[in-house]
Amino acid sequence: MRILVTGGAGFVGSHLCDRLLSDGHEVIAMDNLVTGSIDNISHLAGESRFQFVRHDVTQYIYVAGKLDAIMHLASPASPIDFTRIPIQILKVGSLGTHNALGLALGKGARFLLASTSEVYGDPQVHPQPESYWGHVNPIGVRGVYDEAKRFSEAITMAYHRIHGVDTRIIRIFNTYGPRMRLDDGRVVPNFIGQALRRQPITVYGDGSQTRSFCFVSDLVDGMVRLLLSDEVNPVNVGNPVETSILTFAETINRLTGNPAGIEFRPLPDDDPKQRRPDITRARDILGWSPTVELEVGLSRTIAYFEETLDR
Repeated sequence: MRILVTGGAGFVGSHLCDRLLSDGHEVIAMDNLVTGSIDNISHLAGESRFQFVRHDVTQYIYVAGKLDAIMHLASPASPIDFTRIPIQILKVGSLGTHNALGLALGKGARFLLASTSEVYGDPQVHPQPESYWGHVNPIGVRGVYDEAKRFSEAITMAYHRIHGVDTRIIRIFNTYGPRMRLDDGRVVPNFIGQALRRQPITVYGDGSQTRSFCFVSDLVDGMVRLLLSDEVNPVNVGNPVETSILTFAETINRLTGNPAGIEFRPLPDDDPKQRRPDITRARDILGWSPTVELEVGLSRTIAYFEETLDR
């Protein structure tokens, strides 16, 4: 297939490009490099089936020739971006998704939306099934991302119902791995960066809040399986093994040999207390479940960040 990946120079997008190319597809990566990096795809420069287009998807999207599928990942997704570029996040979730869907309609292409567990907000149901509507503060700092993705899902389903676009929606839970930004603001690069610098790991609150961590290769496998499936309704993809933030920090310190310990700080506003996917539908529909153990994935990620810090 010939596939457009928006956000293709980002953390997840670049790994997706790798996977699609290894599966034999032709890939166009589109990115404006606001949060993506050309370094993430530099190893693909000599690949004849790969093309990079620098473009902001909030502007009209033109792609010559046929397209079989569009995988729409474009969006800043880090907490630091929620206050740094909130309007851009809202625009890419609304205008960007509208433009990408318009392209899918025009090309007769299958469309996959990369949504997020953040559509559930600070959940009052645990674990979160796809049937849960969420508990989101629309005017909070995090609301720009949460609501942008909720709108993205709504317009995707509208294009499916009104225009017959062949759509897929994946709700991504906490994902980590090589090519994350060291200044990402999310817990994995924050903790690893602090540990490698031999600084105390910063834990907000008492560390009892939980997350589930999915290695990027597992996520990408779920994305590809969903694209090739016939499932229209949202599907959670993430690791259902729940870990407290305090335990996670202690694991990072142990794997890196960091002697500086842990420093506690006040919990930010609207920070979800629990986050764990119900992946029953992914198992049943896609035959998918994560395979990479947490410490294995963390060791690979730590090795990547060690190289990054040495550059």
